[in-house]
Amino acid sequence: MSEASAGDTPTRTVSQRLAAAIASLTAAGVPQPVRERAGDVLLDVAGLCVAARNTDYVSALKASFAGSSGNCTALGHAGGFDMQAAAMLNGTAAHGEDFDDTFEGGIVHSGAAVVPAVLAACEQFRLDGGRALLGMCAGLETMCRLSLVAPKLIHKAGFHPTAVLGAMAATAAAGSALALDERQLTDAFGLAGSLAGGIIEYLSDGSWTKRMHPGWAAQAGIRAALMGRHGFAGPRRVLEGHHGFFNAFAHDAGRDFSVLLDGFGERWLLTDISFKPYPCGTMAQPYIDCALRLAARGVQPDAIAQIDCDTAEGYVHRLWDPLELKQAPPNAYAAKFSLPFIVAVALLKREVGLGAFTDAAAADPQARALAAKVRYRIDPDDPYPRVLTGHVRVTLRDGSVIEERQPYLRGGVNAPLTRTEIADKFLGNVRFGGWSDAQAQALRGALAALFTGPVDLAALRR
Repeated sequence: MSEASAGDTPTRTVSQRLAAAIASLTAAGVPQPVRERAGDVLLDVAGLCVAARNTDYVSALKASFAGSSGNCTALGHAGGFDMQAAAMLNGTAAHGEDFDDTFEGGIVHSGAAVVPAVLAACEQFRLDGGRALLGMCAGLETMCRLSLVAPKLIHKAGFHPTAVLGAMAATAAAGSALALDERQLTDAFGLAGSLAGGIIEYLSDGSWTKRMHPGWAAQAGIRAALMGRHGFAGPRRVLEGHHGFFNAFAHDAGRDFSVLLDGFGERWLLTDISFKPYPCGTMAQPYIDCALRLAARGVQPDAIAQIDCDTAEGYVHRLWDPLELKQAPPNAYAAKFSLPFIVAVALLKREVGLGAFTDAAAADPQARALAAKVRYRIDPDDPYPRVLTGHVRVTLRDGSVIEERQPYLRGGVNAPLTRTEIADKFLGNVRFGGWSDAQAQALRGALAALFTGPVDLAALRR
């Protein structure tokens, strides 16, 4: 037995308490609304993986795994892959178009890190649907709660919360699916702290690293869980320690962890996971609704003199700054994190779907000319990150002003998408990926049965 595993510390650490809560969960004890939301996340992730299956970034990543073979599925691709490759590919594809689920308050994308880790572990070790359900619920809940421990601080420190928190959540997910006990899972969390990573420098040029962050987190979580399972010791104070996770990634060691631990497994936060109506940055979504309403009210782009948006200070470094770059994004991916471009496209095209974000669209002279008229003003009373809001005020050439405000994220807790809307989004994504409606229905049926039988993903291999 390793020195770190020789006995508990006098005071139980945060990771020990979290591990105990996760280890005590049972599939039978998962409430129906929680089960349904986990199923919604699974459906959303699968549709997004199919949508992205032929993209250049997925093709490049897949090529990096040349020679990989195994029992696991990269959703939307033929053949089998090894466990780590499948987790990385699925996590990257699920997040690649920035159309995946969001948890308000923490602003993290849980499904893209958690679902790929669970599916790969279940296929590799032939676990049943009950273990898959438990793993997904444990992982999603862990990530939602972790995101509230230090809201805004991880991003402020230069890291991507989905990436670093995703490694912890994927560890919880894979560990729960594999039925790790408290000690094993505590070690796994300790290891995940050193496997986590993900900087946000992609914001400067629209490069692809953000896309891979959940995939890396999924594969890191599996590795940490397996190492913990076999006795590789990790630090028990990984979350709260002086050299621990939150001090490293949020530059803060004095957080209150009650939001992570209190009521875990009894009061489920994952039921508040939100689904995006538009394929771009979460914080941009309410602005799109505002711009679309302005277009519906008859605002003509060629009549616009200036566009002003109220915004939260926390948005600026991601969606507004430097303004000249955001007004002329260098490529399609950079455009997804440019509020000037996104507002311009919504006013011009009157829709913002997957087709709105191409390199040609980002270079469109009309969109750039209108984006150049977009400015922002920091609203000190903006409730971000607790609530995501939007505001667009248009000044016309004749001097008249027309504006729209939205006090919530559509698709979020204040205006959730219906399960029918989530299913319609899935169908649209699968069509975008080149599958027929019949193939989409076969996939949906397989996913609907996943929690009650064997984990059979054959319908997802094409």
